[in-house]
Order: sequence, then C-alpha cells, then structure tokens
Amino acid sequence: MKDIIKGHLRKAPLSLISIISFFMIFLNFDHSYAIDLKGLQPLPPYGVFSTFSAEGLGKGKFGLALGLERSRQPDYYRITNNFGYGITDNLEFDITIPFVAGWQDDTEGFEDISIGLKYRVIDEGRYGPSMAVLLASSLNTGKEQFSTDGSVSGGLIVSKRVGPFKGHINALYSRPINSKLDDEVTLAAGVDFAASHNFKLLSELYGKKTYSGRLDHVEFRIGYRIMTAENLFTTLGIGYDIKNRSPEYRLLFSISYIFPRDKRGIKRIYEEE
Repeated sequence: MKDIIKGHLRKAPLSLISIISFFMIFLNFDHSYAIDLKGLQPLPPYGVFSTFSAEGLGKGKFGLALGLERSRQPDYYRITNNFGYGITDNLEFDITIPFVAGWQDDTEGFEDISIGLKYRVIDEGRYGPSMAVLLASSLNTGKEQFSTDGSVSGGLIVSKRVGPFKGHINALYSRPINSKLDDEVTLAAGVDFAASHNFKLLSELYGKKTYSGRLDHVEFRIGYRIMTAENLFTTLGIGYDIKNRSPEYRLLFSISYIFPRDKRGIKRIYEEE
C-alpha cells in the first residue's frame, strides 16, 4: 500500500499541487471537531470521494452505492448508503444514509439522512467548464451524538476535462437547524486521471470551516476506481488530516452500480452481390 501511495503522489499533476497550495493559503488552521458528519455525498462514479462532479446519471437512470469507512484516532466505523435517480439529463435526485459504529464506548447510530438535487446549468464546452448547482437538506433523523437537528445547504460545482484529467471544484454553504451550531463552508477540489478505459487514479483535498472562521477539518485523499464490470464500480482510497492528524488516517471503500445499462447499437454490414 505504501508503494502504491508513493507512486500515485509522484504522478500527481501540477494542477493538483497548485489547487492544494491555494487551499492551504486560503484556510486558516485552528481547532477541530472530533468527528465529521457525512452529509450528502456524490454517487460514484459521479464524483471523486466527497467532491461532486457536474456530471449526472442522465434521465431515467438509477444508481446505488454501499460505502465502508474506517477512521483511526478518532476510532470509528461508518457505513454509507447512497441512492441517486436521474429525473432529466441535467437534474439528479440523491439520498445519503450514514451509520456510525464504535464511537466512544461503542456508541452507534444513524446520522441525519441527507437529500439533495443537483442541476447542471451549463454543459462543458470546448474551452469552458460544466457547472451545476446543488441544493440539499439533512433531515432530523440521526442519533443525538451524530445530528445537527437537520440542516439546509447549497452551492456550486464546477468540472472540466483536460486530456485524461478531469478536475472538480465544490463550494458549499450549510446552515444547521440547531442554533447552537455555527454555519459551515465546505471547499473541495478533486482530480481523476483516466489511466485506462476502466481504471482511474483519484486525488482530493476536502476542507470544512465554520462561517465564523474556525477551520474544522482539512483532509487529503488518494486512491483509485475500477470498473469491475459493466456499470459496476469499485473505489478504494486512504485519507489523512493535513491540519492536525485527526483522523490520523481514514480508509475508504465503496462499490456502486448504475442501471439500466447503456444500450449499444448493433452495426450491420451488408455486402452487395
């Protein structure tokens, strides 16, 4: 695993390094929370890890994903269920249902269920990026330790392909229903590199800060995604907090399936006698 990670870092594109440098300068480091709540997550492969892509499922398509996460210091497990449906070619409906186990004396329970709409307002052009808006809400369904009593959020998603690289930038704002909690800003940047037809290298920088200015979480993640079968995707990654090593590291795994399968036309060749 260490050799794979080192190899991925050596192959990281210059544009990714520039994005990381920008985020490091923009965000002011300070105290952190002990555990980060998941919120709405992208349905693989329409995102990196937690960074959304402006691309979507397409009209009539349905996707589901199961994610497993192991965090070290703080120690806990998380199981995440994602569901998505393409209402139109540009409008997608998503649901995220996270469950946490093993947190502080084996406390376990559901986090708030998150629902959202992603609408692509601009398709990618030859020179310009694709852009989408995201509107989301977390329902007050989680256990007290893993809930903000619900929240509302929204933001902008930008994606652009350059050769085998595709970059994504997210800027999201969230307001919790619990008045004791601060509003939160999420900034995320991710890159996927198409190493082959069915294999992609992934890298992501994901940061959260309260609206008042305190930085809660900055995490760098790398990994890969394989199309193990038609419309079946397996994603594996590792992340670590580059601010104060909380979590010390995080292992990420997910498997997702998109259906119905794309219909491929049959080409017929006729020879004249």
